[in-house]
Amino acid sequence: MTGIPAAERVGKLARSGLFRLLAEGRDQEVIDLALGIPAAPATPPGLIELACAALRDGHHQYALPEGNAELRQRLSAELSVPTDPDTELTITVGASEALTSAVLATIDPGDEVIVFEPVYENFLSAIVLAGGVPRLVAMRAPGWRFDSTELRAAFGPRTKAIVVCTPNNPTGHLLTRAEFAEIARLCEQWNAIVISDEIYSSYVYDGTNHVSAADLPALRERSIVIGSLSKSHAVSGWRIGYLRASPALTHAMRRVHAAVCGGGPAPLQEAVARAAAEPGFLRATENLGAQRDLVVSIFDDLGLRCLPPDGGCYTMADIRACTDEDCESFAYRLLRETGVMVAPGKFFFATEADGAHLVRIAFNRRLETLDEVRHRLSVYPARDHHFTAR
Repeated sequence: MTGIPAAERVGKLARSGLFRLLAEGRDQEVIDLALGIPAAPATPPGLIELACAALRDGHHQYALPEGNAELRQRLSAELSVPTDPDTELTITVGASEALTSAVLATIDPGDEVIVFEPVYENFLSAIVLAGGVPRLVAMRAPGWRFDSTELRAAFGPRTKAIVVCTPNNPTGHLLTRAEFAEIARLCEQWNAIVISDEIYSSYVYDGTNHVSAADLPALRERSIVIGSLSKSHAVSGWRIGYLRASPALTHAMRRVHAAVCGGGPAPLQEAVARAAAEPGFLRATENLGAQRDLVVSIFDDLGLRCLPPDGGCYTMADIRACTDEDCESFAYRLLRETGVMVAPGKFFFATEADGAHLVRIAFNRRLETLDEVRHRLSVYPARDHHFTAR
């Protein structure tokens, strides 16, 4: 069929330039540091065996829309605040569906939603699907913190929510309790909620602690916390995420969740529930501090300005000290000439020029993979075609 138009909202969805880069980087010899697909920590072998056992035991049909009851019970015991697994916790098809369900359940057309920039583009797409209006507030290097005056100015009578990510994708910034307190005061003033993506909460460095939006009493009833096992247990393809919220918000989100997908994968939920009987299982099995430090060292040696992130599995690096190219040209040349792929920073900004001097580097990789990255980049400047474009 031809001439049948798609819905207008489809044209407003974020268009990831990463897909074109990924298509060029399909060669088996390419080392992908562009995407956050985890190669570290390793997927727990026992968890794989439990998934096979759950399938053999006949867990082939729909799970409850709200999710496996035992898994919800186990998750609630691991969260930092008291959570009723029956009325405040929902298992979702990964964090992406959790985000979309949270936004669709709370945002009406015309509502304004504050988002920090640089931004993970799925945040913007979820807001567009709901008919909401994104209001961007800059977080600036080197600390990637927001300006209080700019944040206050973004709130207004049409503000319905603020979406945050802590530790942040792509910057690695970890929101502090003081920053959350400032957000809480503004949300109380304007009767807004916080949608807090916390899927990287297992990864914090240098003795810092992760603060959840729900940790603040002022936000406990007006926050939606998104979690996932994708990165912490290297099971991104299993699609096991969750939503933690007040009973009223949970009720609304479960209605959307059931309408969108009917529920998450039953045998995989069962496997995680069985594994979670072991105390501490739901925490990451490995800290990525060594990977973080190695990646920062590698790209510092290359000439990039690469500051250690507070948490998560990404760092943003400034390329201006080693090249006059924009980040996309730099990323393509690095890929073609070294087989190392990084993500152009412009893809995380509404105005691409604002991120033209940045690249995002994922470090949730095996240490031996990162050693190979160091080798490739250390010998690269010695070739006839020099690295810098100056």
